[in-house]
Amino acid sequence: MKRFIAWSTSVLLAISALAKAEESSCDVVVYGDSSGAVVAAISAKRQGLSVVLVNPTRFPGGMSASGLGATDFLGRQGTFGGIASEFYTLVAAAYGKKFVRSFEPHVGRQAFEKLIADARLQVDYNELLDRTPGKGVKMNGKRIESITTLSGKTYRGKMFIDATYVGDLMAAAGVSYTVGREPESQYGEDLAGVRRGDTSPRVHYTQRDKDHFIKEVDPYVKPGDPNSGLLPHVFKIDGLTNGQGDRKIQAYNYRVCLTTDPSLRIPIEKPDGYREIDHELLLRNFDAGDTRLPALVEPLEGTGSKVDWNNMHAVGSDHPGANWDYPEASYEKRREIEKAHQTYIRGFLWTLSNHPRVPEAIRKKASAFGLSKDEFTDNGGWPWMIYIREARRMVGDYVMNQQDCEGKRKAPDPVALGSFGMDSHAVQHFVTEKGLANTDGVIWRVPPKPYGISYRSIIPRKGECENLFSPICLSTSHVAHGSIRMEPVFMALSQSAAIAAGMAIGSGSAVQDLDYPALREKLLAAGQIFSPSPWKAPVVPTKPGQP
Repeated sequence: MKRFIAWSTSVLLAISALAKAEESSCDVVVYGDSSGAVVAAISAKRQGLSVVLVNPTRFPGGMSASGLGATDFLGRQGTFGGIASEFYTLVAAAYGKKFVRSFEPHVGRQAFEKLIADARLQVDYNELLDRTPGKGVKMNGKRIESITTLSGKTYRGKMFIDATYVGDLMAAAGVSYTVGREPESQYGEDLAGVRRGDTSPRVHYTQRDKDHFIKEVDPYVKPGDPNSGLLPHVFKIDGLTNGQGDRKIQAYNYRVCLTTDPSLRIPIEKPDGYREIDHELLLRNFDAGDTRLPALVEPLEGTGSKVDWNNMHAVGSDHPGANWDYPEASYEKRREIEKAHQTYIRGFLWTLSNHPRVPEAIRKKASAFGLSKDEFTDNGGWPWMIYIREARRMVGDYVMNQQDCEGKRKAPDPVALGSFGMDSHAVQHFVTEKGLANTDGVIWRVPPKPYGISYRSIIPRKGECENLFSPICLSTSHVAHGSIRMEPVFMALSQSAAIAAGMAIGSGSAVQDLDYPALREKLLAAGQIFSPSPWKAPVVPTKPGQP
């Protein structure tokens, strides 16, 4: 009997130890897959706080390590500092330079890995938040007490930072958020809501015909016959009027790294599941006489053979309408949406390279490219992450909108600067009243100068969660998010969130009650920038390959 009791006790102790191993506690828990997630966690660690980065993917750095090599700050490094600047300095140093405009994906990953190693940061990879209501996030009043992942690991913390591109933690914590496009009337934004490409004049877009249809293209399966049905990815919407709001979001794609180097090139094969009709809109656009290369091809630093291949013009590598459910979809459904995008984009690249209806000059150019053997080596050269341009957006006490971007309103509590154009890719292809294909949702307007992003836009509204920051899915309108959604801005916002988290822990206060002047001093001491170096108007790419 004594032996049995001793054995039972040892078993219980072992079970208890195992349970403890599956539960950790620290000052700051960062949950995220973005570049900002890495920066936030490092910033917290540098403050002497205990921190863990819980990463739902298998690699660090988000899109800055997964194909987004052509960083859209267009050389305006004077608008951000801190750890973001350290990252881009490390990237440039890998090429023996002080500054580079674009970089290879593996160099971005290596820079993040060095920052993580130097900080001795704990990163738990492949840990997805359990999104089952009541299971993944445990609340104690208005504060998050812990989060639990699908593997069963529980992370307790004093402060939490949701640095995901989708806002899963924010949503699970019961914070107010929105998805889609506000109507023009909500914030008085003349870029908001539906923006038809056939508007004349097209005041919501200042880059002429780039990213729009320039020829008449028939949208029906049997040309001229509405009864035959619409081509895939084209929608018939009655009464589609500029300024209407909806829950639709701008298109996603994969930012593929392609190369012309024969020793590295993986040929683009016709993918499983390829259907020519999925690319009929592209082919008809060529048939109609639009001979523009439907891609923004930006050279990457290095040997000169690699490029960042992005969407451009009427029908490109974006997949409008296929991502509308993504922000709130289950993990399984998200994987299906990602797979559909991969099939579409692989098929798009194969079609450009091989189909006889594609102009010969474009076929010749496209067929010279292939995936690169030395990028994403565990994934056949294909990027790990889909480019989530927009998902959930928190609704806080300060919603950044077009008025902020245009300098008509000024946030009194800035924690980072925005400067990129108010930019949205296509939201959908639709049929006009004339029975032609066109595009809705494409906007572009450059702010007159850099503008401050409010501290209140990265925290929940007062009365909601008191120990959470959301610097990626922050409180913005659809229009303002299009300007703010740049990787260096996400990094700057995330560092500010971590510094604020440290202050809140020190004072024992809710994130909504922090003393902003004191926070500002700490941000400036950490190298954050609120007064940029002399402003230079950006060079807007209008041709493939133009820097």
